[in-house]
Amino acid sequence: MSHAPTALHGNHACALGAIAAGCRFFAGYPITPSSEVAEHMSRELPHVDGTFIQMEDEIASLAACIGASLGGVKTMTATSGPGFSLMQENLGYAAMTETPCVIINVMRGGPSTGMPTRPAQGDIMQARWGTHGDHPVIVVAPASVQEVYTQTIRAFNLAEEFRTPVIVLYDEIVAHLMETVSLPAKGKAEVKDRKWATGAEVGFMPYAETDDLVPVMSRPGDGHRVHVTGLTHTPDGFPTQKPELADRALRRLVDKIELNRDRIDEVEEIETADADILVVAVGIVARAARRAVEMLRAEGVKAGLLRPVTLWPFPEAQVRNAAERASVIVVPEMNTGQLSLEIERLAGRGKRIRTIHRIDGEPIGPDEIAQTIREA
Repeated sequence: MSHAPTALHGNHACALGAIAAGCRFFAGYPITPSSEVAEHMSRELPHVDGTFIQMEDEIASLAACIGASLGGVKTMTATSGPGFSLMQENLGYAAMTETPCVIINVMRGGPSTGMPTRPAQGDIMQARWGTHGDHPVIVVAPASVQEVYTQTIRAFNLAEEFRTPVIVLYDEIVAHLMETVSLPAKGKAEVKDRKWATGAEVGFMPYAETDDLVPVMSRPGDGHRVHVTGLTHTPDGFPTQKPELADRALRRLVDKIELNRDRIDEVEEIETADADILVVAVGIVARAARRAVEMLRAEGVKAGLLRPVTLWPFPEAQVRNAAERASVIVVPEMNTGQLSLEIERLAGRGKRIRTIHRIDGEPIGPDEIAQTIREA
């Protein structure tokens, strides 16, 4: 059951998705083009007995979210490129301590303060590798206002299910689109919660291995003792530098994502079954690519689109399968070449890859993509 379709702004849809997912704590610092997320959360959270805090900076924002999450609450922050850079150390801390939280990153032109009001896709690699060390992370990349809503809910579900930070990555255009969306009736969204510890309090291991490699969490005040540290730690939560114990602990962090890809990976494929020319794109560029594929199919050109909805971990199997069938791969993106690095790695030697890059603050349009395909 859903409400009648309604017109929503992308960042507003993000806030409503977070509320529907059970988010009850938001800490953030205003930054274009994500500020409307914070503005709407400041209005929506009081209606559900939630807490909104405007912090002094982005470092403190994610730190507050981690603390609130360890306190048992679903949490979110929102930012853009420069602020996302400041959050990286705490993002690594959330990964190491296995603290569920959601980070919204609305991409804008960079580097530095760049072009705050213009779209870009320059944070694709930062979203995966921004913090140091071999760490787990999940990144989802919505391409419409409807998806901003649904993927924000999904981000919370993934964060809770796998005890990890999850990033929702979209560009300024998607953030400021006004589109008609369908929202589920209140309380009807599919929502998942973290696994809470039960049973004996004595001898409780807060980072003990489980069948799915995701430890249970201690609900504050229930008597299960927890020690939280960003240092490499053993199942009891206390630091270790013993090689065999450190290796086991860090491999579990990575494996809990890699070995559960069937529950994490998501892609959209359009006309890829017989595509001779495959387009791989994300975000607003994928919207343009979809139109380009429609135009070219009408001309008799066998073009198809593969869009990673889960951007990280990268959908390697799906890309390889689609790439094997195509003779040419076209990768349009609003950066100097980040998504294309993954495609080149997976496509195999001898595969022709054409790229389209824009870093001038203007989006890539359907005609530009279609013309590149015609030339290919």
